[in-house]
Amino acid sequence: MLTHTPGEPGSGTPHQGRPLLWGGCALRDAARVLVLVHGRGGSSEDILGLGEHLAPPDSALVAPGAFQHTWYPHRFLEPTEHNEPWLSSALRMLDDLEAYLSDEGIASERTFLVGFSQGACLSSESVRRRPRPLAGLLAYAGGVIGPEAGAAGPADSLSSVPVLLACGDTDPHIPATRVRETAELLTRMGAAVDLRLYPGMGHGINPDGLAAGRRILAPDG
Repeated sequence: MLTHTPGEPGSGTPHQGRPLLWGGCALRDAARVLVLVHGRGGSSEDILGLGEHLAPPDSALVAPGAFQHTWYPHRFLEPTEHNEPWLSSALRMLDDLEAYLSDEGIASERTFLVGFSQGACLSSESVRRRPRPLAGLLAYAGGVIGPEAGAAGPADSLSSVPVLLACGDTDPHIPATRVRETAELLTRMGAAVDLRLYPGMGHGINPDGLAAGRRILAPDG
């Protein structure tokens, strides 16, 4: 079993070659794989716990760990060049990990991206930049990256991919406007978006968001 993110560590690539934490069932027995992406200051262990709360038993879980516990150094709303080369390295890490899963027989149609906070932003941006037939995206307290929401990818490039965007509408880190923009952008790309903005809630995940995620992950979801 792979224990490090594919790719060689080196100058300008802080997230390549970083450890991976695995959980759930064995990859060979998995009906689906959850790629779990932690937030700023978080860890693989933290986000693996979220996956264990969400996933059906026949799921494999994999949680990469960011260098120095952060995927990119500045706010996600800053110009993207301010977050380089960290941001490109983090996006490449997701690409490399999904390529490894594909080589192991796990097609993108069986792969879910699940992120919280900075991890939700990174996962959403990965889907915007490289649309593919994922099993789904669960983005808790996050949205696409940059001072503007950016352009949508080709229409129907995310045809019917289920997407959950769940965030508090008073989150001090994630403006509700960006979450709405992310929903609109991914909808234009063909995704089936479930947008949940919770009145008066700050930065976190609530039971309704967890329940919505479980429904998407369920075998008949």
